[in-house]
Amino acid sequence: MNIAVVGLSHKTAPVDVREKLSIPDDVKEKATSQLRSYPHLEEVAILSTCNRMEVYVVAQETDDGIRELTQFLSEWSQIPLPELRQHLFILLHQDAVMHLMRVSAGLDSLVLGEGQILAQVKQTHKLSQKYSGAGPILNRLFKQAISAGKRVRTETSIGTGAVSISSAAVELAQMKTEDLSAHRVAIIGAGKMSRLLVKHLLSKGANQISILNRSLKRAEQLAGQFQEADLKLHTLTDMQEVLSDSDLIFTSTAATEPLLDRDILEPIVCDRQSCMIFDISVPRNVHSNVNELSQVHAFNVDDLKAVVAQNQESRRQMALEAESLLEEEVASFDVWWRSLETVPTISSLRTKVESIREQELEKALSRLGTEFAEKHQEVIEALTRGIVNKILHDPMVQLRAQQDIEVRRKAMQSLNMLFNLNSSQGVAKQRNT
Repeated sequence: MNIAVVGLSHKTAPVDVREKLSIPDDVKEKATSQLRSYPHLEEVAILSTCNRMEVYVVAQETDDGIRELTQFLSEWSQIPLPELRQHLFILLHQDAVMHLMRVSAGLDSLVLGEGQILAQVKQTHKLSQKYSGAGPILNRLFKQAISAGKRVRTETSIGTGAVSISSAAVELAQMKTEDLSAHRVAIIGAGKMSRLLVKHLLSKGANQISILNRSLKRAEQLAGQFQEADLKLHTLTDMQEVLSDSDLIFTSTAATEPLLDRDILEPIVCDRQSCMIFDISVPRNVHSNVNELSQVHAFNVDDLKAVVAQNQESRRQMALEAESLLEEEVASFDVWWRSLETVPTISSLRTKVESIREQELEKALSRLGTEFAEKHQEVIEALTRGIVNKILHDPMVQLRAQQDIEVRRKAMQSLNMLFNLNSSQGVAKQRNT
């Protein structure tokens, strides 16, 4: 068995590639089921955000599992495998473990230290459990990665004032306009990213903000968090009217197809000098053909890198502190991972001793007679179980806790020989670490 992660991110692929591999929450059940049907993939967890799409797996045979996974990604995205390979990264065991720890801590984000990714890792774990993707190994890995992400944010200052994708978009808008208070703003979407957009726009002085959303109730819930602001709320049926009266447009929805394209925008912008659009969604909410309109200046998540770079340097030292904490978390996970090698021996030992207990108990009860046996069987059963558990407790604890690989394996070999156990495969099997 081996842990692996295959995926791409803002570091390896442009947004037009990332959006083709996007796997939204509402289709993760289908994708997880398909991946679990492959013969060499035992466990699966899918992490899909605007800046990354990564699939964590536990594979029986690493090479075969990776081949099945990359073929799936090619078919899902409809990108030929030779073309897709240049954007993919593949990490195995300790590298895969460290990668998830870094992702959870915000160290691999476009915005160093951003907090939203931790919630996305939690959601990935929740859905992988719900859809029977994660088993004991990925469950343990994700729990430890989530704990590591929390620890980094508690024990370092990397999350203090950390900008998000939303705040970077607002900073870019401010750079392009100088005075946000003089511009009318429209936000399409009413989710978490839109809430952050409103927060940062208000902090930068914007005071003419309209929210467009498919559901008016969701927009009202967002506005309820900013009761001091005079937010105008609309459904998407008012989109043309609202956008006609807006200078700056932000889009942040879970739509899988563009909401804005040249045909929609052309009549809206035909009588104005310019209109700026900031699309922070993946898949993109704004079609690339809007750039054919001379009045439109469109920006997507990849255009935020220059803004983010200005904020990175001050947190690099904090990132170094975080890396040392993550090394401890990886070492802790590795101790647990290596302890799995003892499971076959422990299981065989317990099975054998339990079999002996049951046989001897049956003999004893038959000698005591039916009346006595029926009256006292429960007490005698509890007594014998207690004796077995106490005898096995110390050997099992010591075996699991032994960190020296050779000492642990010699101990397992001794137990197998002394008790004539049938767990030689579990002892001999070497993990690819």
